[in-house]
Amino acid sequence: MAPPSAAATISLPTVSVPACLHDCTASNRSSISSKRSGIDSSFPITTYEEGSDPIPLNWGASTAQERGPVVCSWQKSGLKTHNAIGAHAGGYSIYHALAVGSNQLNKDHKADYTNSEPQFQIKENPSWFNLKDIVSMDPFGHLSPYLYSGISEEKNVEIRPTIAVTKATLKLIELKEAVAEGRLVVDGKIVTNDQGDVSVSKVAVEPVWYLPGVAEKFGISEDELRKALFEDTNGMYPELITRPDLKTFLPPIGGLTVYIFGNPDYISDPSKKLALRVHDECNGSDVFGSDICTCRPYLMFGIEEAVKQAQTPDGVGMVIYFRKEGRALGEVTKYLVYNARKRGGDTADEYFHRTECIAGVRDMRFQQLMPDVLKWLGVTKINRMLSMSNMKHDAIVDQGIVIENRIPIPEDMIPEDSRVEIDAKVNSGYFTTGSIKQMDELKNVKGRTWD
Repeated sequence: MAPPSAAATISLPTVSVPACLHDCTASNRSSISSKRSGIDSSFPITTYEEGSDPIPLNWGASTAQERGPVVCSWQKSGLKTHNAIGAHAGGYSIYHALAVGSNQLNKDHKADYTNSEPQFQIKENPSWFNLKDIVSMDPFGHLSPYLYSGISEEKNVEIRPTIAVTKATLKLIELKEAVAEGRLVVDGKIVTNDQGDVSVSKVAVEPVWYLPGVAEKFGISEDELRKALFEDTNGMYPELITRPDLKTFLPPIGGLTVYIFGNPDYISDPSKKLALRVHDECNGSDVFGSDICTCRPYLMFGIEEAVKQAQTPDGVGMVIYFRKEGRALGEVTKYLVYNARKRGGDTADEYFHRTECIAGVRDMRFQQLMPDVLKWLGVTKINRMLSMSNMKHDAIVDQGIVIENRIPIPEDMIPEDSRVEIDAKVNSGYFTTGSIKQMDELKNVKGRTWD
């Protein structure tokens, strides 16, 4: 394939190498010879616009067929016709590669999607058909194998879903206690028995980024976004540079899960009342009950309040769980911060500073893209926002969604060791109906120390 054209506005960084490892003629520039690596045949490193014939993908088009499918796989005829950068399944794509590489999965396996279609309908709304509202997920991701099966066969390409829609039952000890204590009632439909089992509708979403739209939401150019993604992943995705014509990227990050309590049709109906918790992953607290933060208590409070709202005649509840562990800094960084806090006195006035010392920033969750899933679901009004976060509130309101009431975590649900966190956050701008401690007062808010 030919090198990139002059139209490409981003250039690859200059790299000095001691010796050339392969034939540098134009025809071989995008592949590496196998002789040094022990691989039997040459394989492409990247592709270029010239010599490619991507399947049309018109983000924001007025119909699903005009929009076209997202095709990132190089398998079958995909090397020439793919229209997206990256790989399916986010970080799990590496496990897929391991399965293929260890001969436990045939790379040509064709998925059989019989009976896998959504278990309930997600109503189309105008946000699916413009360039602005939804830029971090594919609005048709739950329908792709069914909508575009003809294109898959005609073009001999793999078209996979990036959204799955199902139903389940939740069994949580906190919900069982809520029933036993009379805070939740058994209605046989949502709360199905005296054990506190709760019926829920679920949606799993993998990220699909429309790069021009993502760049706009962050206030940078598309070129700046591509360059940052390419360089900071150490060149993992060269097509970010060599294929400026490909505007869609499947990033190697976690997605999100939507939990809907009650009738999913109510979500997009502004005459109904919606209680919403937007929650960012915290494995230590959410799963294992660590008391250094309020994450699990607030999550359980959010679920209970969502269920209560769904049990009202015109109500529905929803919890959206984002994979953004440790404020998207990661669990290793989070634990390093814990160490620094506990060895340094762990006071609320130093709470954010400890994170900034190690990570350089206090938070990388970047809520600009978070409202996309609300737009996809057709949410226009939230009656009860079960969150204190000013960043989440502002991101949602900036997208034109009305928030009528903000509900903080009840004081009696805040673990003692997490006062450092919650008081620091309230001081920094988190919503509260109580008092706000000043910096000199935060010095006296201390967490548990290690012996």
